[in-house]
Amino acid sequence: MSLFSKDNKEVLFKPLNLDNPIMVQVLGICSALAVTSQLKPAIVMGLAVTIITAFSNVIISIIRNTIPNRIRIIVQLVVVAALVTVVSQILKAFAYDVSVQLSVYVGLIITNCILMGRLEAFAMTNKPWPSFLDGIGNGLGYAVILFIVGFVRELFGRGSLLGFKVIPQSVYNAGYLDNGLMSMPALALILLGCIIWIHRGYFYKEDNKK
Repeated sequence: MSLFSKDNKEVLFKPLNLDNPIMVQVLGICSALAVTSQLKPAIVMGLAVTIITAFSNVIISIIRNTIPNRIRIIVQLVVVAALVTVVSQILKAFAYDVSVQLSVYVGLIITNCILMGRLEAFAMTNKPWPSFLDGIGNGLGYAVILFIVGFVRELFGRGSLLGFKVIPQSVYNAGYLDNGLMSMPALALILLGCIIWIHRGYFYKEDNKK
């Protein structure tokens, strides 16, 4: 079978849109609200979850036939915890400022519903390569939403992107003010709800056309 057969492409691309872990499955909401006040930590968190989901899927898929059923959740947690620890140490070594911004939320990746859901629903019953693609797809699907929310919140809440001012001073001189509400998780929840509403509304219309 081709590495990028039709089935494998569906496994990779479906979570980006039609089966997005946040917009459709409504998973990983807490971290999506907590780390998206700025774009940089949102991107780093998205990449971290993508890497951990992909490689934990591969590891669990490889050893799935040797895991006793009664302790499979424990084994999954141990694998995820080991990968989270590695990623956390890498962030502290090479991106310390972002690591401080993310705070405990890197460690809480261990309990992320997306990871545990993919391990239990996919990696435990599929081969390593499809499991890897599933992890990449779901991780990127999560990361895309974090990117959108982080982009909007930092742009309108701080007038900057990735820490650089993008709204000209002349706009502020004309009376524009940054929206301080954008830094609050409550408004992030409203923004996320709007994204889910737009996505579901669009695909509801598409389904009705069919």
